[in-house]
Amino acid sequence: MGMAGQEHPRTVTTEPASLQGEEVAPSRQQALLRLPSFHAVAWPVVTLAVLVGLWEAVVLLFKTPVYILPSPVEVATVGWSMLPLLWEHTLWTAWEVAIAFVLSVAIGVPLGVLAVESKPFERTVYPLLVASQTFPKLAIAPLLTVWFGLGFTPKILVAFLIAFFPVVINTAVGLRSVESEMIALSRSIGLGRVGTFFKIKLPAALPSMFGGFKIAITLALVGAVVGEFLGSENGLGHIMIVAQGTIQMGLLFAALIALTVLGLVAYGLVALAEMVAIPWRTDATTVAQGSM
Repeated sequence: MGMAGQEHPRTVTTEPASLQGEEVAPSRQQALLRLPSFHAVAWPVVTLAVLVGLWEAVVLLFKTPVYILPSPVEVATVGWSMLPLLWEHTLWTAWEVAIAFVLSVAIGVPLGVLAVESKPFERTVYPLLVASQTFPKLAIAPLLTVWFGLGFTPKILVAFLIAFFPVVINTAVGLRSVESEMIALSRSIGLGRVGTFFKIKLPAALPSMFGGFKIAITLALVGAVVGEFLGSENGLGHIMIVAQGTIQMGLLFAALIALTVLGLVAYGLVALAEMVAIPWRTDATTVAQGSM
């Protein structure tokens, strides 16, 4: 018992405070190099493989016609043969999504800041922004196509109108979530309104803002594809409409897979930007998952 009593305090007190600080707030390089755990990658991959296997089994068992449900092998064959075409139209859709997302952030973040920092804006314009979300944006997509034709512009506008509001809301929620004690402390040490915003409010709001960015990037993809459905000469939505009209189900499924991959890449880029901008949040999430 004497030996145990000597060992116990040593295990509690030997961990330096500097190391604890590194655990809470790692450097951006550490956050960037941190890879997902094996289980975090393995389980989705295994689940996907099982689903694809079930898909193949259903097609073989029920002898489903190709024009109703092609097999994964047929989809892969068609996708490989049409790879240059799919790549070209994927890039077109990717540009639409990227521009719409950048516009959503560039306009949504200032609007969210004004909703919190400006009382006149909060009382006059912000209620109108909220009210504008009560009607479906897709309803004006045909009108935008009539006004701007079949090029980039209507697809970008549709995607922007769908994607920007989550950025506004999450920015406003993040800024309002800052504790009043922190604001009072910043004022007591001489920080003005601008200094308090950039050194206290904005860093505290970043997790909520990136939550809005993640929603916005997925909604921008939905908006771009819907805009292509309604009228376009390029993009994965255009490929899907053509494949449906000509009953090329293999091409249709291949376009769906390309669209899914594009969405995952876009979401991953936003998540990577979050890891670089707020590495302490990534570390806290990793620790919480490891303790479960």
